[in-house]
Amino acid sequence: MPRDPLSASANPPLAATPTGDEAGRSVAAPAPVEEVLTMRIALEKDMVGEVRTRFRYDPERPYEVQLTFHLGRADEADWVFSRQLLREGLEGLSGQGDVKLWPAYCPCHGSTLHLALESPHGSALLEVSKSEVKSWLLRTYACVSEAAELAMGPTDEQLAELAGF
Repeated sequence: MPRDPLSASANPPLAATPTGDEAGRSVAAPAPVEEVLTMRIALEKDMVGEVRTRFRYDPERPYEVQLTFHLGRADEADWVFSRQLLREGLEGLSGQGDVKLWPAYCPCHGSTLHLALESPHGSALLEVSKSEVKSWLLRTYACVSEAAELAMGPTDEQLAELAGF
């Protein structure tokens, strides 16, 4: 039986503890913050499915989050967007174009976060527990604060990569 690709980290975690306690010695980079959440997806009229989704934050790329959707096949679908967009989507409508997020209330599931995705391959409307996403997001800010993220800023190479150059 093939292993579930969401049962293990996409990349081995980095050491999250200091390499020593002497002054002036460097410490290892914080480990990525990952959690697998179950999202509900609108399939057809009155039909809803579930998609296990890995939420991943890498402190080496502090301004972005990656969602990996396990589609029940060998392939996975990755979406990368800004951590700020996700944070703003927990409070109100956020995003435009390919990614839109907004909070909602579902009588069956309580406070939720809706995520609308558009691509040349199709579109999807997903829903996930707002409190679970918020909890995961707070862990990312404990790892790299908003102020530290702004100070780190993307490098020219990273900007070129994001722009597709």
